[in-house]
Amino acid sequence: MVGEYLFAATLGALVLLLVSAGIEDARTREIANWKNLAIAVLAPAWWVANGLDPWPDMALQLSLGAGVLALFACAFALGQMGGGDVKLLAALALWLPFQPLIWMLVLMSVLGGVLTLLMLIDKWVRRSRAVPEIPYGVAIAIATLLVFREPIFNQFG
Repeated sequence: MVGEYLFAATLGALVLLLVSAGIEDARTREIANWKNLAIAVLAPAWWVANGLDPWPDMALQLSLGAGVLALFACAFALGQMGGGDVKLLAALALWLPFQPLIWMLVLMSVLGGVLTLLMLIDKWVRRSRAVPEIPYGVAIAIATLLVFREPIFNQFG
């Protein structure tokens, strides 16, 4: 019973944080550190709610988070991704097992490509010379919500 409430509370908090981060990134091209930190800090509650064992399950989630951080920190170092996006991805990797994480990254890439195309079309229509900054947090948030869709929409039946 407590696990069900913890499951719903952590998932609800994640949804609110993701929507907020996506909106913030779309408006300001930044994601507040406190949102990324909150997502990361809530992950252990999610693990408990889902019955993960400390070894190897929780250790694997920590490893996935560290691996995603290392991988996307390289993209940040090359100027291909913002720091907030990298931190958001690392925090979300703490929540997602390997296969859903891969699905989220694939969806994020596709959605990010569509978003980039739309922004390039907007740049062309406006005849702007400025290089568009892509709010990749929007693609990350939508992709994550799509990966989590089953527990959100089918929790009552």
